[in-house]
Amino acid sequence: MNVTSATPAALGQELLEGLRRTGAGFRRFVRNPIADYQRWVEATGFDYPASMAVLVDLMLYTVATTAFAQRVAAGYFPSVFAVAALLLVYVTGPPCIILDFKPRPVLLAGLTMTAVALFLMQPVPLDAAPLILIVIAGEIAAIARTAVSVAVGVAMFAELMFFGSVRHIDGLTWFALGILFAWFTGQLLNYQRRYLYQERDYQDVRAQAAAVEERRRIAREVHDVIAHSLSITLLHVTAARHALQTDRDVDEAIDALSDAERLGRQAMADIRRTVGLLGERSGPQRPEPGMEDIGELVSDFIRAGMEIDFRSEGDRTEVSAALGLALYRVCQESLANVAKHAPGARAQVRIMVHARNIDLTVVNTLPAGALVRPGRGMGISGMRQRLAALGGTLTSEPTAEGWQVRARIPTTGQWPCVAAAEHGLRTAVQAIIMKPQEGV
Repeated sequence: MNVTSATPAALGQELLEGLRRTGAGFRRFVRNPIADYQRWVEATGFDYPASMAVLVDLMLYTVATTAFAQRVAAGYFPSVFAVAALLLVYVTGPPCIILDFKPRPVLLAGLTMTAVALFLMQPVPLDAAPLILIVIAGEIAAIARTAVSVAVGVAMFAELMFFGSVRHIDGLTWFALGILFAWFTGQLLNYQRRYLYQERDYQDVRAQAAAVEERRRIAREVHDVIAHSLSITLLHVTAARHALQTDRDVDEAIDALSDAERLGRQAMADIRRTVGLLGERSGPQRPEPGMEDIGELVSDFIRAGMEIDFRSEGDRTEVSAALGLALYRVCQESLANVAKHAPGARAQVRIMVHARNIDLTVVNTLPAGALVRPGRGMGISGMRQRLAALGGTLTSEPTAEGWQVRARIPTTGQWPCVAAAEHGLRTAVQAIIMKPQEGV
């Protein structure tokens, strides 16, 4: 007894709540219909512009109203068929937005096909009612799966053929072709939407790959800076300790410690600048080191006590900023490895700038008793990755006298992508030049 008495009250409460929501949606739509269309389209998740939904509803309303007016003019009014058909078409427009009802292809097709059937039960000359099927066929093909849109299109075609056999429909063939072309247009839009989703996924993958590569680049920069600064700092500290222990030369020790302090501060500034790239969108304010800074780099190692024979030949103006940075980092890493793994060794640095490539060679001797072992750290691999991005190569191997690092980087014109572009351009120019001669 309690259940039966409570059920009508619950139903009444739900009905009142539904009416409140409908009234709120109606007021929201009346205040700003464009914004409500935009909100509804975004909620559907089809990624079509709101203007497209507005255009489709306007076309449906225009065609349905025209078909209704044709039947009024033909003397069918008052008729329940025409009024019911008009209401069924109108339900598929703004009422769905007011009620927050997402479009369901099968239901949408069922309502509109029913409306067209009601219209066609009262035939008129040059009937506009079949145009409703054309509009809905394109809309369903744009939002539904291919199998669903094909099934709907076939059902619409069958409906036209049925009423065409029962009653005469002017332009039946053109209406049937219109359904086919509308389906094809909707499929194009649907494929475009799917490719848009795929492109977004690809962009996410590329963004993640770019982030990983940027982290690797920053890791290489930090590694190069730390390895260089610590190697020279330790050399200066070692020189200061020797000066105090052996010669008791306080001035020499102070000079060595001052150089170590200067390089340590410079390294800290470089590390802050490099790590700062992780949180800032703007580029570094301080320029990256290049070809012209290699001499100062070698001087730092010489002042720290390393014996280095440095020589550079060729036109430095031909070296771009990217190539100069790569040469600087390779020299920096190579000399830091010498200071770390072969203390007291003599080193030789040669840079030869040719017309087509740049050769860098760093050779060092090995102290007595030193073991020749291939590097397992990230220094050698980082140098190889840096040069590979520029189309260059790097070898690091023992020699008869010690150890050798040899790098070769093609100039800008010899990078693989640029060389291919030059080849294509040269071929095109030759084709253009030879074409008039063939005509002669």
